[in-house]
Amino acid sequence: MERASRRGSRTHAERLAARDGYFAPDSVIRRLGNSPLTPLLGGGAAVLLQVAHPLVACGVVEHSGYDRDLWRRLVRTVRALYLIAFGDKAEAEQAGAAVRRAHERVRGTTPTRLGPFPAGTPYSASDADLMLWVHATLVHSSLAAYQQFVQPLTAAETERYHREMNVVAELFGTPARVLPRSYREFREYVDAQLASGTITVTPPAREVASVILAAPLPVPLRILAPAHRLATTQILPPRLRDEYELRWTALHELALPLAARTLRYGTLPVLAVAARIRAPADAFAA
Repeated sequence: MERASRRGSRTHAERLAARDGYFAPDSVIRRLGNSPLTPLLGGGAAVLLQVAHPLVACGVVEHSGYDRDLWRRLVRTVRALYLIAFGDKAEAEQAGAAVRRAHERVRGTTPTRLGPFPAGTPYSASDADLMLWVHATLVHSSLAAYQQFVQPLTAAETERYHREMNVVAELFGTPARVLPRSYREFREYVDAQLASGTITVTPPAREVASVILAAPLPVPLRILAPAHRLATTQILPPRLRDEYELRWTALHELALPLAARTLRYGTLPVLAVAARIRAPADAFAA
């Protein structure tokens, strides 16, 4: 118990140097996770991509309480990803188990026709195909945010990140058999899904989008609002952007880099201090 307590109270700086988890200090997943711009500017697009699958949207609307508890839900997701990337193996496995338990409760049938799915279509958050799509949205949006707003990755780094994120997917319960074996296969999968009739914006997805884009941020996070909303819109594929009725103009294109740069440099002093703060031992309890 004492050893677990010491692990849980590590500072972020200590976690960056630790080698007792699934990923090494020089891993690409830690590099992306160590930049707050990755989740802050990629997270909204990931959610809107996820719910562009009608069955995922139905599960989110009917089971997550997203309209009442959006930020707490997002914090739980980010916490799980953080512990898998920066925690030791026990912490990572506990975080993955918590996500799997949450998924077990999300199941039902569609109440109406949603896109190509007729009323009464069963869905489950533990369905391998739905888990693969959710995983793909996290990879796609994280890469888009990091490479556009932090720095580009080489082809080898991108491939390594893909392999590392497959480990995360398996800890979350995605069967290894459905995961693309290479980044090229991953891109082919995403492109095929986007070209199909399966990925389409339905009324439940628009409900989620209205909360993601219009809900007031908690006071400490309001500096994020302009960059968050611009990046969410820009990262989405143009067809889905149109289906969500999100405007994107040349003025938005010019404003986004400035908003992202302001966010990046405005948060650096806070992050430098936060990395050395020792969290309470139970701060990351599931």
